[in-house]
Amino acid sequence: MPSGTAAGERLGIFGGTFDPPHVGHLVTAVNVRHELGLDRVLLVVSNIPWQKVGTRDISPAADRLAMVEAALADVEGLEASSVELDAGGPSYTADTLATLLAEDPSRELFVILGADAAAGVLTWERHDEVRDVATIVVVERPGAAPAAAPEGWRWVQVEVPRLDVSSTDLRARAVDGRPLDYLVTHEVATWIEEHGLYGSDA
Repeated sequence: MPSGTAAGERLGIFGGTFDPPHVGHLVTAVNVRHELGLDRVLLVVSNIPWQKVGTRDISPAADRLAMVEAALADVEGLEASSVELDAGGPSYTADTLATLLAEDPSRELFVILGADAAAGVLTWERHDEVRDVATIVVVERPGAAPAAAPEGWRWVQVEVPRLDVSSTDLRARAVDGRPLDYLVTHEVATWIEEHGLYGSDA
């Protein structure tokens, strides 16, 4: 569907903790936007990621948003979103989608997930509301077996290049003083260094 038609904006929603955002996130968002002809992809920074609370210390939401904004400064079609920070409290996809549709009911929403996250959609809070208003985009790595769609869900799969980069490893590298070059954008590496974000992480 061409952009700018009366059918409304084709909007990708790529949610995450982004602690920190890395090149794998950018490669995923850019490739999904291209493959599905999306007008924009929002990288939605979770305020309180309910699935990770209690598993580790999570950097302040404002810091994570600032890093995403730095990472996307010059990337066409990708934008940082503070919609979950503005809402406050735990971050649930159903609430985020409702907010985005309230802003513009003509939008067509695409929720971008890794295969592991997609396999758990039926455990989500109010997952039926997500099913009713959005298409799930499952990001697959080359050679991976396709993820099965639950009955009644709109479900598409997009293959993206395999980049074995994880935020967990990047935080450890930052703590140890090892280089982050080419794993995060230069802007994000500079932001982390200037703010000493992971310097006291254990």
